Amino acid sequence: MTRRLVVLMVGLVAATLVIAGLGTLVLANVRARADTETNLREQAFNTAANVALFFDESDGEELTEDQQRQRLRNLTLLRRVVDLDGFAVLAVSTDGAIEADQLPAGVDETMLDIESLQQGRLVSGHDGDLVHAAAPFDLPQGRTGVIVLSQEANAGLGPAARYFVLAAIASALLALLAAILVGRRVTQPIRAASAATTRIAAGELDTRLPTPSGRAGEELVELSRHVNEMAESLERARALEQQFLLSVSHDLRTPLTSIRGYAEAISDGAGDPARAAAVISSEARRLERLVADLLDLAKLQASSFSLHLEPVDLGQLAAVAVEGFEPDAAERGLMIRAIGGDAPLPVSADHDRLGQVAANLIENAMKYATTGVVVRASLERSAVGNWAVMTVADDGQGIDPADLPHVFERLYVARRRPARHESSSGLGLAIVKQLVEAMHGRVSVTSAIGEGTTFEVRLPLVD
Repeated sequence: MTRRLVVLMVGLVAATLVIAGLGTLVLANVRARADTETNLREQAFNTAANVALFFDESDGEELTEDQQRQRLRNLTLLRRVVDLDGFAVLAVSTDGAIEADQLPAGVDETMLDIESLQQGRLVSGHDGDLVHAAAPFDLPQGRTGVIVLSQEANAGLGPAARYFVLAAIASALLALLAAILVGRRVTQPIRAASAATTRIAAGELDTRLPTPSGRAGEELVELSRHVNEMAESLERARALEQQFLLSVSHDLRTPLTSIRGYAEAISDGAGDPARAAAVISSEARRLERLVADLLDLAKLQASSFSLHLEPVDLGQLAAVAVEGFEPDAAERGLMIRAIGGDAPLPVSADHDRLGQVAANLIENAMKYATTGVVVRASLERSAVGNWAVMTVADDGQGIDPADLPHVFERLYVARRRPARHESSSGLGLAIVKQLVEAMHGRVSVTSAIGEGTTFEVRLPLVD
């Protein structure tokens, strides 16, 4: 990539110099032709005026042969002192013809507008870089003479051209040096990012890139930042996956150990069969809940589950969920109550899945509560729409601020353990988030250490 960048930058500089040089040359030639033509017209006019004096018949008599010869000799001397490429003095015949062989080199009869010259007007033009100008003057017997001047237009780029070439070479060398430096600066972070992603793909998730110097928002800075964020996310995901596997393994091993122990006791004829059967049934239900939660979470994340959306009264559903947990709460010495729900709060939701959301939140709150859980259903109006809101609050120890952003992650284990160590899959809150968002709602949590935690579910109100 560095080589291609060097070639590109040097090529751009070279192309720019060529275009600038050609443009300068063209413009200089155009200007030189215009200036040369202006000068030739002025010289032709002045020369014609002076030449006309040589043939002036002030006494009304024709010039003698000696006089004409002398004046032609003077004109010959004039040709020698004029610094021009071409100089000619011609006479126009009565039929408009001139002696074409006397014209300066490079100028032919077609370039001269004889009719305009006979009418006393100057004529000028150019053929390539050769510029010519013609001016008329009066000859004896009413004839017309013509002074024809020619000059090669000189753009004056002789020494300047050499300087331009030297400047072009210096510019190309500077461009080459700049391209090499810039190429290394640009490609080095890219090569480092490529090597880092290769190591990350090989499993070295602790790989990190140094942040290149530059302002936030620049592409290379953002590239390094995104690669580091990706590595951190993957490393964290792997750690959480291992933690999840350990947690699930523990949750599976514990009931299986109990089931096996009581089964062996029954087989040996020891212990109370009725109690063993009750424990085996309880542990089996625990395993069933764990497997069901795992299947639900897998379906939710794979978007392979289906929802049967229908009008559901959120307040009534919350009240029914609270009633279902009242015996369990009384057994644990907790108070649970529902507030609100007097007015209908219709939402579009899957009744069973929304009931699962309420049950998971209440069950989670009861694990952390000190004295009780409060479930509240209410209506919230706003400029962007009306919402049915269900909150589940406990008066437990609260959630650590560092854990708060991660409570809905399926593999995250909080620093603070629940007050009650009831059997649970630890997947309930992750399932809550997936289900609520699938029903076009939002779920959030607020907490304060020592004051408790409140989960809030918001669903759009329907008519």
